[in-house]
Amino acid sequence: MNRSLLPVALVTATYLLVSIVAAVRLGNVEFVFYIGVMFVLIALVALVHARVGLSTGLLWALSIWGAMHMAGGLVQLPDGWPTDGGFQVLYSLWLLEGPRDATGAAVGLLKYDQLTHAYGFATATWLCWQGLQGAVAPDDPTRPGTPRLRPSLGTMSLVATAGMGLGALNEVVEFVATRVTDTNVGGYENTGWDLIANTVGATFAVCLIAWRGRDGARG
Repeated sequence: MNRSLLPVALVTATYLLVSIVAAVRLGNVEFVFYIGVMFVLIALVALVHARVGLSTGLLWALSIWGAMHMAGGLVQLPDGWPTDGGFQVLYSLWLLEGPRDATGAAVGLLKYDQLTHAYGFATATWLCWQGLQGAVAPDDPTRPGTPRLRPSLGTMSLVATAGMGLGALNEVVEFVATRVTDTNVGGYENTGWDLIANTVGATFAVCLIAWRGRDGARG
């Protein structure tokens, strides 16, 4: 293993180990399932990295996304904190709370779940871009570190769509989880907000990639 990747590997392994212990102790079958999915995704990222050489920054971003996901379902919140659906876990926390409804329940504007979706699929879109760069146009040998493939309307539309497609695949995984055990996935409205958050994240990512790509920097 490249020595520069050791810190991100150790951090990821540590929080996964903590998550396994927490999920088993809490009897959280949903997150035992998600941890299994995480190992599959880590293996896929490792294969992509071996093929195209993902940046260290992207690998850290992916690791942070995984940590946000694990914390979302396993960190328990005190009673009285503003949450959606009656689940006292971090994923249900309203980060921006709006006016309460007639029953006194919290009606929020931004949930931790939505923030995680936006961040996560911005990162997934970044992954798609680096994968496309590495697969289609390796670095220019005459200018090391400068990729031949530059951001354009076409390539940015492609990677944004790919990122949103991964977001849709995530909804399929969440649906499968509902067939396995009781979950905090939510219903049709929650799925809609998740997809909107994914779109916001993917759009932000391609705007940032295009801005950074003006000087030929790697995305």
